[in-house]
Amino acid sequence: MKKLKLIGPITQVLTLDHLPLKGALMDDQLEIIEQAGILIEGEKILQVGKWESLCKAFPEAEIFELKGDFVVLPGMVDCHTHICFGGSRAKDFAMRNAGKTYLEIAQAGGGIWDTVTQTRKLSPSELAKITANHANRHLSEGVTTIEVKSGYGLSVEEELKMLRAIQEANRSTSADLVSTCLAAHMKPRDFSGSNSEYLEMISATLFPILKKEKLTNRIDAFVEKSAFSSDEISPYFQHAKEGGFDLTVHADQFSVGGSKVAVKFGARSADHLEASGDEEIQLLAQSNTIAVALPGASIGLGCAFTPARKLLDKGAALAIASDWNPGSAPMGDLMAQASILATFEKLSTAEVLAGITFRAAAALGLNDRGKLSAGQLADFILFPASDYREILYQQGKMKPVEVWKKGSKEVGRL
Repeated sequence: MKKLKLIGPITQVLTLDHLPLKGALMDDQLEIIEQAGILIEGEKILQVGKWESLCKAFPEAEIFELKGDFVVLPGMVDCHTHICFGGSRAKDFAMRNAGKTYLEIAQAGGGIWDTVTQTRKLSPSELAKITANHANRHLSEGVTTIEVKSGYGLSVEEELKMLRAIQEANRSTSADLVSTCLAAHMKPRDFSGSNSEYLEMISATLFPILKKEKLTNRIDAFVEKSAFSSDEISPYFQHAKEGGFDLTVHADQFSVGGSKVAVKFGARSADHLEASGDEEIQLLAQSNTIAVALPGASIGLGCAFTPARKLLDKGAALAIASDWNPGSAPMGDLMAQASILATFEKLSTAEVLAGITFRAAAALGLNDRGKLSAGQLADFILFPASDYREILYQQGKMKPVEVWKKGSKEVGRL
């Protein structure tokens, strides 16, 4: 029998259990256990309940006694990041803030292709180290599961380098890294054929290797005027779906169309959605595709936020992710971004917390995390507060003082 661990007493545990996947949430729907304990067996939660009752029922458990007031939440899940990259785009950021357009920045040597160039220069081990460092920073701030995209390689060889680096980084962090192939980020400048020819080459050449090496089971694409059209991406997604891959879509960031593709192909998620209108919102709400808001991109680009309030009120499942990347979303602070989105979109605390935990996990096809209940992974984070509302109130400034991942305390060992 595995050694039992008992953590507490905890002023408030927000289990996020018994909440629906879709639709609006009120704070009075939150299950809050006061003066609580969390009982762990191995990597999973055995029970969450009153501290005194658990102490009496499990005297053999190893006690991790807490002194002071703490609020415990499930470990956060960031379901959309680009933390595997080389270089910096600080110059782009400064130019954008000075009023330069996307085209002007690209003509000056900036944009996605700049990051592609800098990422290609790195060795696999250098790229893995950078990715692990980013993941460990995220972990220290309470993000215990992190989706990581490729997409700065844009050739078969370089995309494989990125995905292998993500796999190597996953062995250098206690966070769980979920890799996604974003070879369809844009057509590379050094590819002489058409968009469709590039996508055909990638799907025919790269997809079989992804399966053979088990590098990822997720395929993403940027469906946008500056990247790939709905018509161009459809055969690519069809090929991916026939190959057994899960799909996700960069959708409706600057123009609509991507969310329709996501729903048509049964994608796990449609991410961005800043340009989504009533038709797209209704379509997503009636589907099983998770809508993912990326407030970091809105902050970085100075553009509108995802219509999160409308999506929830129509009945959609809304997740919130950081979009941590070197170009449009360099902040990489999930809690800060989520709290800012809440202010502008008038989201309840329950909606925000659901969006960065179990609803985000659903966007990754994971049902073993994001809630604190029996059988779930023992991923949880402790904040130095007596009232859960303090966390969003401080807009990301309050950081967790302990981070537990799969039943082990990780903060202080990163």
